[in-house]
Amino acid sequence: MDTEQLRADFRYCETIIKKHSKSFYYAFSQLPPKKANAVYAIYAFCRIADDCADSNQPQAEKLESLQRLKKELDLFRDGAEVDHPLWRTLRRVFTDYEMDIQPFYDQLNGQWMDMNFSIPKTMHELEIYSYYVAGSVGLMLLPVLASNASGDLRSSAIELGIAMQITNILRDVGEDLHKKQRIYLPEEEMERFRYSKADLRQGLINESFVNLWESLAKHAESLYDGFDRSINLFDADSRLPLSLSVAVYKGILDAVRGSNYDCFSKRNYVSKEKMINISATIENRSQIV
Repeated sequence: MDTEQLRADFRYCETIIKKHSKSFYYAFSQLPPKKANAVYAIYAFCRIADDCADSNQPQAEKLESLQRLKKELDLFRDGAEVDHPLWRTLRRVFTDYEMDIQPFYDQLNGQWMDMNFSIPKTMHELEIYSYYVAGSVGLMLLPVLASNASGDLRSSAIELGIAMQITNILRDVGEDLHKKQRIYLPEEEMERFRYSKADLRQGLINESFVNLWESLAKHAESLYDGFDRSINLFDADSRLPLSLSVAVYKGILDAVRGSNYDCFSKRNYVSKEKMINISATIENRSQIV
């Protein structure tokens, strides 16, 4: 493959992650270039898949887009050359690392679940959905970030993805409801905390909502803490970006808390300045250790 063409293809993928996820880009741009490019390519695949399900197109057109992406993945799996920057970069990633194709199919299944959305009834159902749309991403990234991936590390990668998806849900309660007409908070949990769908549609922030929100947030934080305990099993040059991404996502939860749990009328995030400070703190801590 032409070297200049491949550089341009990876720049295409980098542009996608830079545009759509500033926190991920900031964290993983600190990887060595080869690993960073691999992350950009994997993210681009996930972004393109997500756009199939979340675009403003009619349902039939969204389904057609997702089916087309699956056909391209089938061709890629079978060794065919698909003439697009995404597939050229992924071919290099699959050449350089011991990649598993199944999580890519799982990601597409997750987008299909979103297109045929139904409110999760239980936390278990939410975690199944979160595996397909986010835990699968952890498995895609694992061969890039860990040269020797054990079964325990696979579980940690999945749990990190699930924690991040729950965080996204807790950040985007209002956006998901009003722009996508979706409620991701499990029905059983809403009933347990006596918070109704009518309350949700009104954007009511009361004690019941705070307790419901915190229940899910604490579950996500327990998954982050479990992942932190496995961080030293990853390659040394992967640890800072991973620790930073975890800290930033924990910071999103704290940002919602700092906004008095207003995740209805605003999107809470971690500023670039705060990300830089978090990164410096993690680096200093690792040097002391």
